[in-house]
Amino acid sequence: MSYQDQKASSETKDPDLARLDALANLLDNQFAIPGTNFRFGVDGIIGLIPYVGDIIGLVISGALLRIMVRKGAGPILMLRMMGNFALDTIVGVIPIIGDFFDFGFKANRRNVDMLKRYYESGKKRPNAKSSMAFLSILFFVFFAACIWLTWKAGAWVFSTVTGLF
Repeated sequence: MSYQDQKASSETKDPDLARLDALANLLDNQFAIPGTNFRFGVDGIIGLIPYVGDIIGLVISGALLRIMVRKGAGPILMLRMMGNFALDTIVGVIPIIGDFFDFGFKANRRNVDMLKRYYESGKKRPNAKSSMAFLSILFFVFFAACIWLTWKAGAWVFSTVTGLF
């Protein structure tokens, strides 16, 4: 299924999913390199800002995750989605390698696609609203750990660079 077909099919079914789809496209697939099939989005561009860009991307992804919870994703699905965001953030912090990873991994697109498959399966599944407190705490702890690690990495880089002079 092509990019346009995916976009059109999601818009006709559910307006909330269409909004999530549009946000995921903006973050992960908005721009194309002419003459190629390679697409990238705002998340990859923001990720080019060392350390801070990946934290900003995590905050934006957290907002996307919140919308998905309101949409009724189950707790196991939410943990898988959080795993995608965690992987995107942790690897994204690594200089140069993380930047390439940010352009290729597309955690937001993966998560919206998982949510679509979740709904298309038609099976009755538990709702994450009852698990929202636990998931929120888990996301907050991960976010705080990322900020702390970013701070420590920045301090190490600063002390290393100033030690050279």
